[in-house]
Amino acid sequence: MNLPAKYTRTAMLLHWLIALLIFVNLVLAFITEQIPEDWIRPAINTHKSIGITVLGLVLMRLLWRLTHQPPPLPDSYPRWERVTAQTAHWLFYVLMLAMPLTGWLHDSAWKAAPEVKMYWFGLFEWPRFGFIMALEPVLKERLHGQLGDIHEYLGYTLIGLWVLHVGAALKHQFIDKHQELQRMLP
Repeated sequence: MNLPAKYTRTAMLLHWLIALLIFVNLVLAFITEQIPEDWIRPAINTHKSIGITVLGLVLMRLLWRLTHQPPPLPDSYPRWERVTAQTAHWLFYVLMLAMPLTGWLHDSAWKAAPEVKMYWFGLFEWPRFGFIMALEPVLKERLHGQLGDIHEYLGYTLIGLWVLHVGAALKHQFIDKHQELQRMLP
């Protein structure tokens, strides 16, 4: 039996850590309106800290990906599946960069940003984008809403791409009987 070409341990670690953090952040985003009032600010602050962490980890993963060739997909996969998989992976990178950046920009346009400092997991103050904070209040408020909408739409797009990604991996593993999951498992 041929063993599948595997990702490096670093790629696996970054993949699963980023996936876990994104999952937690999506849960936090969806439960914020259902939790008690005094838990909302800590949930939002945790969401922001996780988002900044994901941004850093995705940059590391992207650098790793650019310097370490991922294992090729099997030649038995139709060309359209290989092209679709590569396109989906690059779309993931775009979304995983755009999500925290739009969230950070959205937070920087928040009218209370000058008074309510942003901290990375309560450890140290995380800077906001000064050029946005310095905007005229009406423009900043409009930008805050637009960036929030973009951030939310990107989140739904990320969920849709994740469903396709997981569905394709499971299809290859269980229907096509390829050892797809073993490529990303230690």
